[in-house]
Amino acid sequence: MQNILGISCFYHDAAACLIKDGIVVAAAEEERFTRKKHDIDFPINAIKYCLKEGNINIDQVNYIGFYEKPLLKFERLLSQHLEMFPKSFWTFYKAVPSWLNEKLRVPSVIKKKLKYKGDVLFIEHHLAHAASSFLVSPFDEAAILTIDAVGEWATASYGYGKGNEIILLKELKFPNSIGLLYSTVTAHLGFSVNNSEYKVMGLSPYGRPIFVDKFRKVVDVKEDGSIEFDMDYFDYHYKLTMPSKKFIEEFGPIRKPDEEVTQVHKDIAASLQKITEEIIFKMLNHLYNETKMKNLCMAGGVALNSVANGKITKNTPFENVWIQPAASDAGTSMGAAAYVYNTILGNNRKYAMKSAYLGPWFSTEYVQKFLDDNKIVYKKFKSDQALIKLTANLLYNNNVIGWFQGRMEWGPRALGARSILSNAANPNMKDVLNLKVKHREKFRPFAPVISKENVHEYFEIDKDEEPFMLFVYPFKEEKKKLVPSVVHVDGTGRLQTISEEQNYLYYNVIKEFEKLSEIPILVNTSFNIRGEPIVCTPENAYRCMMGTGIDYLVLDKFLIKRDDNPKDKWDSENIAKD
Repeated sequence: MQNILGISCFYHDAAACLIKDGIVVAAAEEERFTRKKHDIDFPINAIKYCLKEGNINIDQVNYIGFYEKPLLKFERLLSQHLEMFPKSFWTFYKAVPSWLNEKLRVPSVIKKKLKYKGDVLFIEHHLAHAASSFLVSPFDEAAILTIDAVGEWATASYGYGKGNEIILLKELKFPNSIGLLYSTVTAHLGFSVNNSEYKVMGLSPYGRPIFVDKFRKVVDVKEDGSIEFDMDYFDYHYKLTMPSKKFIEEFGPIRKPDEEVTQVHKDIAASLQKITEEIIFKMLNHLYNETKMKNLCMAGGVALNSVANGKITKNTPFENVWIQPAASDAGTSMGAAAYVYNTILGNNRKYAMKSAYLGPWFSTEYVQKFLDDNKIVYKKFKSDQALIKLTANLLYNNNVIGWFQGRMEWGPRALGARSILSNAANPNMKDVLNLKVKHREKFRPFAPVISKENVHEYFEIDKDEEPFMLFVYPFKEEKKKLVPSVVHVDGTGRLQTISEEQNYLYYNVIKEFEKLSEIPILVNTSFNIRGEPIVCTPENAYRCMMGTGIDYLVLDKFLIKRDDNPKDKWDSENIAKD
């Protein structure tokens, strides 16, 4: 038995993953335990969870894989700051302590915090991204494209995988980066970097791509998809800010977070999305010409651009596209572990990822004790069928349901384990969710979940399933009016398909809802409020419900009605901890 632990941390989305004898048995982001969104710290809680779920201790871990090479990254940091010295001095001065205390001391940090005595293997960042997609994909061979902000030096790379080998052929290097361009515009539009890029993507359909020519001054796009920036438009290579004065002169003043989102902001978002897609499709067409493979694996933060993802097969020769649900840096913990097991140790692949349910779970006894200890009023369902029928009825009658079942999802999307569910046919539901529950910007869309066998009936889609909610597809014209709360302004939806085999209760609630409404679709949004990670524990779920307009919580085998419980309970210090 070989146990490989993968770790990513110290920049954003710290996470851990455990592979036991070739099988991924556990994976989780640190933020879910600490409740600090995109937590960067050493993922001690995620690691403890993985070891517990794998039923092993740290002495039984054969190797730890780390998701980048810190010395190579530090070399890049030194290089960029020396090049911009003395303007870069203050930024460099502020960065040094974290490098000296943690980032350059990864082996000793790991050994000290985990009392680990074995080997730590360092995997280059984009290789970890590539492994995180290809080595757990259903393909024996595939072309690979990774795109993010920056790893050590690379900002994108391409190559291919065959069996348990990965060959990266070329890379794009810092400071030229699609991810950093997207983040620069995210900052310019008044949203938070490394957190809200998806908001810019959601905003883009409201605009017109009238600033594309302005972006062509900023970025020179080559025929093979490689890019070259005019760095006069950026500050990120030597400051903690991103857009420069020249960028602001070209695109207007930086929007303050509390300012109105205007048509100009929407048009900038639309123009950014258009040029991003142009770059991605040129990269992919070049990659196809180099590899002639019909299968494609993608990873990196930019691979979470679901709008672009949904257009890949229409704009490139690739026939099958696979993206791992935690495509951002969190997923590199899985990539590092898989690369150690399959490629470095030479073991054949025996795991293809079909489910994202890799996180913590809580027994019925545990949940009932939590409810009883806190004197929470609840009803216990007599059977799964009773749970399914009542939940579907509540949804049909326009109640908002917090849905907490089984193992937590891996990655940023709620996929029916830690979800908020509601009636997609109700034209007011989007406003209800935004105002009462999610407390977020009105322009942001809500996602549909649909039973797998109905997907071609509702969507213009060229495959039979999309289990991880990573692709946006157009609704069929005649179906849009049936589910107004999940149709985005451009007539699309970032859908999740679900089958009975993947998630029995979730699927059957949708089918029961279909019996009542003749519609096999629900609104599925993440179980959290703005600024917080998705809930992990029963306590997180109860607190979230009591602090929002969620009407009911279906927590394992129990139904909790918000109005049956005191409103101040969720905020009380004496609530029993999970």
